[in-house]
Amino acid sequence: MFESFWNIAISDVIDILLVAVLLYTSIAWAQKTRAAFVVRGMFILAAVYILARQLQLQLTAWIFQGFFAIFLIIIVVIFQEELRQFFERIAIWSLTSKPPPPLRPGAVDILVRNLADLAKDRIGALLVVRGNDPLERHIMGGIELDGRISGPLLKSVFDPHSPGHDGAVIVERERITRFAAHLPLSENFQQLAGLGTRHSAALGLAERTDALCIAVSEERGTISVARDGRLRESTNLQELGAMMQDFLQEKYPRREGKKLSIGLIRENWISKVVALGLAVGFWYVFVPGSKTLQATYEIPVNVENLSPDFRLERIQPSQVTATFIGPRRAFYLFDPKTLKVTVDVSLAEMGRRTFPISEQNVRYPKELTLRDLSPSTLRISVKKVARGKADGQ
Repeated sequence: MFESFWNIAISDVIDILLVAVLLYTSIAWAQKTRAAFVVRGMFILAAVYILARQLQLQLTAWIFQGFFAIFLIIIVVIFQEELRQFFERIAIWSLTSKPPPPLRPGAVDILVRNLADLAKDRIGALLVVRGNDPLERHIMGGIELDGRISGPLLKSVFDPHSPGHDGAVIVERERITRFAAHLPLSENFQQLAGLGTRHSAALGLAERTDALCIAVSEERGTISVARDGRLRESTNLQELGAMMQDFLQEKYPRREGKKLSIGLIRENWISKVVALGLAVGFWYVFVPGSKTLQATYEIPVNVENLSPDFRLERIQPSQVTATFIGPRRAFYLFDPKTLKVTVDVSLAEMGRRTFPISEQNVRYPKELTLRDLSPSTLRISVKKVARGKADGQ
């Protein structure tokens, strides 16, 4: 069954690795979005479907086949925004070079100190540090600035008397590129319980992009950080600075040779193993599994509709030889014991002893094609039973 793995070529290895990368990207994306629960549910449904097929639960298997037929349409309708983000990230990784970090250590210190001053003075603020994802599609309005990060500039932008103090400041490449920008609002009311519009906007953009969003509450004087769809309150300046440094290190890691390579392997290794395993499984099912295979089985003959006035004494032959062809994957989980040959012998009462055997008498999976059936007829021997014995008296 697994002889295909011994004949694997270099092109197959490259094929598997490319699919594994794509699957890992999909898994990582699903883990950060609401699609994670749907993916888990789909795996459960797929397992139930396979089990139903093995147990010959015809109605259950039929219902699941109809559901999987419209599954792609359901995914597109429900997750159109997430799918758009997914394809955007693929385009960014494949077509553009990695941009320089948006902040240096000195700029991080300036932001941390001034955000702390704003929180202390109960002045609301909303700041976005761009990651790798494009923000233009999610940001509405705003005024272009292109000013170097500094304390006076930040405090003047968020001054309550400033016309744009309610909007967001966008930070890119150590510069404030836009202020008074409007961000999409989140609908995650569980995380936003008791919080205001700034926190909703910060979380909304963090759900759609990989940006780091920082919200300062003017009512409570606290600082909250939204990242990867999660909102967390920062308790002190050191924690806020560490969160920003972790963000920059993850999005713009330093090159450290072998240490970096080992780190990349260890990071999220479970998802990588799952992605590689799925890629190998898909390759095995769709590449070697698509090749045509021919198999021959001996199937016992069963009779039905025999009159109670007769007793079956012998069937010649008691087995027929059936040859099937189909894709190799159709034989992976195939159990030959499920094959059946059934012959209607209701005409035996009228003296008929020879019955034809054709494809209509054979029960087999629809993925296979019956190529040959031998013999084409069978002969039965029956004996008339006395009425009393036939009635069980």
